[in-house]
Amino acid sequence: MSLPVIYVENLTRRFGDFVAVDHINFEVNAGEVVGYLGPNGSGKTTTIRMLLGLLAPSEGEATVLGYDVHRQSEEVRARVGYMSQKFAIYDDLTTIENLTFYGGVYGITDKARILHTLELVGLKGHEHTLTRAMSTGWRQRLSLGIALVHEPKLLFLDEPTSGVDPTARRAFWDLIYQLAEGGVTIFVTTHYMDEAEYCERVGVMRDGKLLAMDTPTNLKRSIITGDVWEVFATPLEQGLELLREMNGVERVGLAGDHLRVISQKVKKEALQSLLKKNKIQVEKIERGEPTLEDVFLALAR
Repeated sequence: MSLPVIYVENLTRRFGDFVAVDHINFEVNAGEVVGYLGPNGSGKTTTIRMLLGLLAPSEGEATVLGYDVHRQSEEVRARVGYMSQKFAIYDDLTTIENLTFYGGVYGITDKARILHTLELVGLKGHEHTLTRAMSTGWRQRLSLGIALVHEPKLLFLDEPTSGVDPTARRAFWDLIYQLAEGGVTIFVTTHYMDEAEYCERVGVMRDGKLLAMDTPTNLKRSIITGDVWEVFATPLEQGLELLREMNGVERVGLAGDHLRVISQKVKKEALQSLLKKNKIQVEKIERGEPTLEDVFLALAR
């Protein structure tokens, strides 16, 4: 059996008295697309920086592609691709000039390789476009190309779609899966719950702790053990307050134009009865499906 591409055991990072990453453990195998989900400040970027050897762990150990991230950090960085949250793209250079410059850092001087990378990330035909003239989504594509130019087998993407519109996000994830089909292992951080659904496995971070890691389906099945009810009623605010106080309701919240209720004990008829008794007009109550947002909120609680 081959070794994991990423192996992490009790990895910890402190900044003074503050514990940014707290004794986390996980593995990533070849060819996986693994998401690292959590709010800003939960320890996602600090984890990646330790795995790249940019930060020394305070405790624990980790290997990437078989190399120790602390003692063999140069070997790690030469073999992986990294797209940071704020990648340094030169605005006064064209896309091909940026990619040629960064390719040179990895010793890549083959122009055909540079052009192939531009085509791979969907920038063919934009070789001579100045970066300052590009939208955020196109700049993200260029950043991905820079991380890929040396053809790494492991790619770290740190919130790669932050600040781009939903259409560009979807296109970016299509690119990620195209890379995965080509044999690249992907480790991607995000705070978008819907993006995490695209991943084969998801780790959930909060306050430096890795609360769980599994497939989205298994997380929803194991963490959300009650029923999910979509409650369409008016007025919503009064219904929300009533259901919050109802015995047996584990969580209730606004979900656009309706309420979302999770409970192991309370059934549809009881919800309907309580609302109607308090003069809340009930349009319908439907069974819903658990989401990764439900999982995160349940774990965080």
